[in-house]
Amino acid sequence: QVQLVESGGGSVQTGGSLRLSCAVFGYISSSGCMGWFRQVPGKEREGVSSIATGGGSAYYADSVKGRFTISQDNAKNTVYLQMNSLKPEDTAMYYCAFRYGPYCSSDYWNTKRFPHWGQGTQVTVSS
Repeated sequence: QVQLVESGGGSVQTGGSLRLSCAVFGYISSSGCMGWFRQVPGKEREGVSSIATGGGSAYYADSVKGRFTISQDNAKNTVYLQMNSLKPEDTAMYYCAFRYGPYCSSDYWNTKRFPHWGQGTQVTVSS
């Protein structure tokens, strides 16, 4: 059974930084994709970034390119999302998720393709 646990959310001012962590418990395939998604009330969950667990190729939504960095520490079974230059529009509940298979680009960010999800961590950016 795979369990994902997010942490690191909080409240910051515009321009601030946060690092989200997603700890993975249980076995996940080295041929898979870890993704970060976010959701605000009344809107659909949207993909933010993803990383291939086997090769480390990373992908980003246009809205966060140059500001967010995804990384993984295989020894700690943890995936990180470093978020810099935060904006009020980044305010959302952030979720990490895992899907099997090597395809990890934004073309594969359909939430229905990800069977494993964390509980979410809230990020609030004030102006």
